[in-house]
Amino acid sequence: MPTALQEAGALLPKMSLSDKAQLLQWVISDLTNVFPGIEKTSGICGGDACVAKTRIPVWSLVNSRRLGMSDKEILYNFPTLTPEDLKNAWNYYRANQEEIDNLITENID
Repeated sequence: MPTALQEAGALLPKMSLSDKAQLLQWVISDLTNVFPGIEKTSGICGGDACVAKTRIPVWSLVNSRRLGMSDKEILYNFPTLTPEDLKNAWNYYRANQEEIDNLITENID
């Protein structure tokens, strides 16, 4: 039975450059727990993870998506955000799902 690493190696040649770049970003984020474009600042939004240089928390964006909003609709409602900001937020959520899910529960209920 192949290992996860062997399976990943077999998939690599089938991936586009864009897919490989995304995979690399996930690996780097997982190894460093640093997420470009996402900040936690004491005293801003309770120290929750926010899009850099904004007061827009990741949990709010994730909740908007859960409520059925598309990325296009989220960008329309948050005109200061870029598609890259959303990509960074989704990457952060992917790696910190429990944290963000708990924040949604705390802030919505």
